[in-house]
Amino acid sequence: MKTPVEHAPRPFEDYEGVRQGFSWDDVRARLPGLPGGRGLNIAHVAVDRHVAEGHGDRVALRCLGEDGSVADLTYAGLAEQTSRFAHVLDDLGVRPGERVMTLLGRQPEQYVATLGTLKHRAVTAPLFSSFGPEPIRDRLRLGDARVLVTTRQLYKRKVAQLRDSLPGLEHVLVVGGEPPPGTLDLQAALDAAPPSYEIGETDPEDMALLHFTSGTTGKPKGAVHVHAAVAAHHATSAFALDLHEGDVFWCTADPGWVTGTSYGIIAPLTHGATLISYGGEFDAQAWYRLLEEQRVNVWYTAPTALRMLVKYGVDLPRQHDLSALRHIASVGEALNPEVVVWGREAYGLTVHDNWWQTETGAIMISNYPGMEVRPGSMGRPMPGVEATALVRGADGRAAVVDGEARPAATGEIGEIALRPGWPSMFRGYLDDDERYAACFKGGWYCSGDVARVDEDGYFWFVGRADDVIKSAGHLVGPFEVETALMEHPSVLESGVIGKPDPVAGELVKAFVTLKPGYEPTEELRMDLLAFGRRRLGGLAPKEITFDQHLPHTSSGKVMRRLLKARELGLPEGDVSTLEGSS
Repeated sequence: MKTPVEHAPRPFEDYEGVRQGFSWDDVRARLPGLPGGRGLNIAHVAVDRHVAEGHGDRVALRCLGEDGSVADLTYAGLAEQTSRFAHVLDDLGVRPGERVMTLLGRQPEQYVATLGTLKHRAVTAPLFSSFGPEPIRDRLRLGDARVLVTTRQLYKRKVAQLRDSLPGLEHVLVVGGEPPPGTLDLQAALDAAPPSYEIGETDPEDMALLHFTSGTTGKPKGAVHVHAAVAAHHATSAFALDLHEGDVFWCTADPGWVTGTSYGIIAPLTHGATLISYGGEFDAQAWYRLLEEQRVNVWYTAPTALRMLVKYGVDLPRQHDLSALRHIASVGEALNPEVVVWGREAYGLTVHDNWWQTETGAIMISNYPGMEVRPGSMGRPMPGVEATALVRGADGRAAVVDGEARPAATGEIGEIALRPGWPSMFRGYLDDDERYAACFKGGWYCSGDVARVDEDGYFWFVGRADDVIKSAGHLVGPFEVETALMEHPSVLESGVIGKPDPVAGELVKAFVTLKPGYEPTEELRMDLLAFGRRRLGGLAPKEITFDQHLPHTSSGKVMRRLLKARELGLPEGDVSTLEGSS
């Protein structure tokens, strides 16, 4: 493997200086608004303005199929196709502010529909294509979708059976063959539409994006984001992902989730980068070939994917020329320090963890290029973001006393909280003002995640507030236990829960996935229990169960709630009543 390219010093060698000199107003002022002072529109910033600036021939999107196919779309081509889609919405009578949802894979139509919807000033809401019919129905109904864009196959398998129960869904546009009854052919509609479109006046506070939370604790919530969020997408991708004009960027997140939209579509295009979209499933050989052949500069992926790559060791990446790769970042769950150490050996690069949520709309806390990375830490707050960990009450959430919330002491576990005001902060939960108001306490947005902050301002993830285990008077963060167990040479992954106990309240129980070559013997179980006691003392797991198939969310997180449901013998389909489920 060739050594990654050397680069000039990065700005975060002076972290405090960058923070002090930063202003969201300055970021907004530097973004190109609509001509004639007609406001700010995400699609204009991401696409049309590059054409106006003379970069229309640059490749904006490269879609790679699992079969080796390659489909390129330049910025000029993307501007034309998104304009055609905006006209299609006009012809369907869709009004600004109405919802257009996509149920698509990583294919050109996903990007065209998303950006064309924003250009039209309707609201784009992506759905994960692996959802079953019920999650799809929930989101179409909750979002009051008027238009759905999907494939012929997905429509027949997952949507056709729902149409009678969704009277508000007036139009379904399909790709991939003869449209089924009750649907329209998207390609035919695009071909018949004009290739240019004048974006109407767009208030930065106009609703633009509707992202659904995963719904693991009941029905999903629709988080509302506005066009002004593009300022945060642009700035945070420069700071946390080191994105520059002309870069080749690969985000492995599915466009059906907030990461796949904010950083898999919008952010790289605002920088004039070339966005790589890969339609295949995870395959270590294929991924490394992609990184090599496409000369990827910046790679944004998930801890789960990186842990899967760990199984293949360091020899496989060294067989590929990854010299173009200069920055790797991770998102979706906390990044185990062992993966950071392994990444340095495998790639000669540090994997940079960061933290954010559907509600924040953009990265809030990160490890930055040019700054010390402490393996296991989420990093430090983004410029323009005031973050803290608030003292918690008996319920594990931030405690407000006399109208005020107090930051936790250094090293003390507290709920991660952010001072409102960054551009991508969600503006509400759709049709649920009460739930939205409950997210704010004492002048802070309270995230529901808990962490500790060290003396230098680095944040260290502990878990969800409801996940924290209360055992014999101790508060035990499951991530801390999971991370310690992964230091054992046999452990690939683990999930930790609190098991009800009449004496201790809860016992710490771990479910462990072993690396290839290790057998789940009683001797190994005892060795792991002893290893845990040496590493964690009284916080160590009291029970360990081997499980080679830990349940994961579609974004790759271990589903502790399902582990707990299995342990208690509860139906996995309805665990929302579990205290502490998340």
